[in-house]
Amino acid sequence: MKNRVVWFVFLLAPALASGQMLKLESLDKLAAKASQSVNVNLDGSLLRLASRFLSSNDSDEAQVKKIVAGLKGVYVRNYEFSKAGQYQESDIEAIRNQLRDSKWHHVVEVRGRDNNADVCLRQDGDNITGLAVIVAEALELTVVYIDGPIDMDGLSKLSGNFGIPEGIRNKVEKKSK
Repeated sequence: MKNRVVWFVFLLAPALASGQMLKLESLDKLAAKASQSVNVNLDGSLLRLASRFLSSNDSDEAQVKKIVAGLKGVYVRNYEFSKAGQYQESDIEAIRNQLRDSKWHHVVEVRGRDNNADVCLRQDGDNITGLAVIVAEALELTVVYIDGPIDMDGLSKLSGNFGIPEGIRNKVEKKSK
């Protein structure tokens, strides 16, 4: 029995060392307050299945297929509200607390009266192994979490695919200026 436990820990070590997946469930309660909500949960196998519907003949779609092939998951939460104050800063703080782990690096942090934005990268050496984006405005909250190796040059190709909002990169870049 002791040997089985040792082997089990040994086999799980790479998975444990790669970091835990962000938990977004704390945001799910906001759907009841939102006038519109989007909840996307695509694990690696679902991403690969969805990518089969993309054309290999179209260069943009072929690049998206290549990016998706190595991902472990894409998770999106988007809530639109009819009036301000429908969510609290504490709702977002549950996500931000997870991003304080030493493997996560905050590359953009914008704090304003009416909007906030965070862009965090999870790194393993020189490799980017995760991306989290939080954009919080008075009437809209968006969290995008991409788990897995990320090609930063091809990342913009994911915008508008797999539930990732169109122009999320532009929105974050605009807020960071």
